[in-house]
Amino acid sequence: MAYADHSQGSSRTISIVIVALIHAVLGYAFVTGLGMKYVKKAAEQLNVIDVKEEPPPPDEEPPPPPPDKPIEPPPVVAPPPIVQTPAPAPPIQTVRTPPPVFNEVPVPAPPPAPPPPPAAKQAAKGVSPRGNPGSWATTEDYPSRALREEKQGTTGFRLEVGADGRVTSCTVTQSSGSPELDDATCKLVSRRARFSPAEDDQGNKIPSTYANRIQWRIPQ
Repeated sequence: MAYADHSQGSSRTISIVIVALIHAVLGYAFVTGLGMKYVKKAAEQLNVIDVKEEPPPPDEEPPPPPPDKPIEPPPVVAPPPIVQTPAPAPPIQTVRTPPPVFNEVPVPAPPPAPPPPPAAKQAAKGVSPRGNPGSWATTEDYPSRALREEKQGTTGFRLEVGADGRVTSCTVTQSSGSPELDDATCKLVSRRARFSPAEDDQGNKIPSTYANRIQWRIPQ
């Protein structure tokens, strides 16, 4: 009994020592990184799965080749028509006519202007009628047509009197409204009126003018 207990105690002691060594080795392995290497290797072995590869599909038969197409002949293109270009026309020759020659004709100088008329002499003595101007036209001189039409009015006139005292012209300055009365006025006065001509400052007789009016009234 004592031997058996002793041998069992020795085995237990050896087991404890071995377990302690194993733990020491494992601790050292973990410290030095050897444990990680073995751990990864073990993990790789565990993750490897044996996958069976599927067989490849059978090869498909290629499609039959297309039938041969007949080769069409190229289209026949007619040659372009030949266009004949007409020969260029000869250049037009321009004949330049020399400019006409004009013979300069001298233009005669204009005649000199006539001298101005002598200034009219100022009358120192004006023209004056001889006799009564009322006798130059009377009721017996009334134009018959104006009398029949009962026309009446006043005719103004201006006379040109020459140096001899006679009337040279008569102008109606105011119409009576009747041509017969106006014409009768100038005819009667030109025939009957006499004047003392006007004179200049040296006593020379000179032409002058005279103006007056005749009032025509139908006699009662």
